[in-house]
Amino acid sequence: MLKGIPASPGIAFGKVFLKETINTENLIKESENPDKELKILKEALSESISELLKLKEKTLKSMGSQHSEIFEAHKMILEDTEYTGAIENKIKDKKYTAAYAVITATEEIRKIFAEIPDEYLRERAADVKDVGERVLKNILGIKTELSELEEKVIVVADELTPSDTADMDKEKILGFITAKGGRTSHTAIIARTLGIPAVVGAKEFYEKVRKNDSVVFNGETGEIFINPNEEILETFKKEKERISRINKILDNYSKKETVTKDGKKPKLYANIASSKDAGDAFAKGAEGVGLFRTEFIYMNRKVEPSEEEQFVIYRNVIEEMKGKPVIIRTLDIGGDKEVEYLNFEKEDNPFLGYRAIRICLDRKEMFKKQLKAILRAGVYGKAKIMFPMISSLEELREAKKITEECKKELEKEGKEFQNNTEIGIMIEIPSAAVISDMLAKECDFFSIGTNDLIQYTTAVDRMNPKISHLYNQYNPAVLRLLKTVTDNAHKNGIEVGMCGELAGDETMAYFLAGIGLDEFSMSASSVSKIRWLLSETDSEKASEDVQKILEMDSGHIKKFLENKLSEIKKILN
Repeated sequence: MLKGIPASPGIAFGKVFLKETINTENLIKESENPDKELKILKEALSESISELLKLKEKTLKSMGSQHSEIFEAHKMILEDTEYTGAIENKIKDKKYTAAYAVITATEEIRKIFAEIPDEYLRERAADVKDVGERVLKNILGIKTELSELEEKVIVVADELTPSDTADMDKEKILGFITAKGGRTSHTAIIARTLGIPAVVGAKEFYEKVRKNDSVVFNGETGEIFINPNEEILETFKKEKERISRINKILDNYSKKETVTKDGKKPKLYANIASSKDAGDAFAKGAEGVGLFRTEFIYMNRKVEPSEEEQFVIYRNVIEEMKGKPVIIRTLDIGGDKEVEYLNFEKEDNPFLGYRAIRICLDRKEMFKKQLKAILRAGVYGKAKIMFPMISSLEELREAKKITEECKKELEKEGKEFQNNTEIGIMIEIPSAAVISDMLAKECDFFSIGTNDLIQYTTAVDRMNPKISHLYNQYNPAVLRLLKTVTDNAHKNGIEVGMCGELAGDETMAYFLAGIGLDEFSMSASSVSKIRWLLSETDSEKASEDVQKILEMDSGHIKKFLENKLSEIKKILN
């Protein structure tokens, strides 16, 4: 048995799809047989063009001509003799291998495009890089296209980027296992959103697994077996049946009202990334959308989305929720979420750098396109705007000022919009938590982003498996900040929600009910479970226990909350 970090509950069994990474460090650079290398190159170019034709056809059907033309542009690069000729010359003149010739020629041409003053031509640098990587993968025999899976598989990778998961065929994914990452990594969050079992931080497993192996794992315990025998499979089968039985009980709560034992009625919302997610959230009993992650609209494309394109997407989500509130977070990129066409400079500390609201306030026209689209879409239901990574009053005021400018511009353009749109902020930076009494006076609601709040409070990189044990949600400093933020929101007459991963964490439900959290936002698959737990919780009693909890160390807090959860869950077992 091997172990990883439990990331998304459920049992998964199936064949491995190993998403290999391109390791160029040990690549052979020279060859004594140029004719052989030219043949390898020719075959890789032909295979790459074939792939692009298939992708163009598939994208045309699913997303329209605007997106499919990207692949036509890539095909044209591969058919350009200036590009292919540069690669061939390196093979003939410098005796480079096909792989090394592609790497060096691609980088030289990419740099030329990147330095061109014309914006359109400069953006072609990213296209050249993508094309080069495709050819290189085909030379090395590396298959990584998660959008072209032919059968249901368990995806195994060193790590999965937001771009990987945004483009994958989710119907073919049985589960995720990654070598890197923690419980709040992108892979873990996406897996919980989709209701797919996942284990992360499984480095030892990743080093041992091979192509075409079969794997069974438990996303709740982190246990993994490679090529399991019948006895192991039978054990996992029984556990899967037990989980299925419990889920049937919990499913009964999808259409019920959220009411604690003492009559409190917190709202249960869902975190989503698309209109499909919104439909699933509504079907699973979410009372609204507490976090619409709009960054995925900006990813896996070559140009920034227009106001009109965003308006259609936001309107579709709002209509899917049938009048229930939809909190739309403005663009939150940077950190682990890269958008190549925006040409960000490399940073030593990206999580502390140019990201989220900092980008939007700097790139005002891009920000305005999004704000206008949200304001216009609000006419079709109830949209709320939420700004991420606010660290000061000045940032909040500037963002609100730009929003007012957008309203005036929409008036001049004669476009209908939701004038009374509520504006809130994410509390995910300690400075915002400390001045939450001041911030509460200037916005309509708070939503606590615990993923980053814990990271910044404890100075622990949540993506680093070496120190993942220090990323501790039970740290009393974190819990005291949660209590402070909630108290300050209520003193100023505004509601406070939570859209970080703690909102869907079973062990935290008792504490969060005790501090009086108004709204829990989580993966749609967790709504019924948390609703059931809250229905078995006396929030007044929990409130009394909060003061005792805040005086404990993290170990005793964890044990106390786990015992409370066990008491409640006895009913299910």
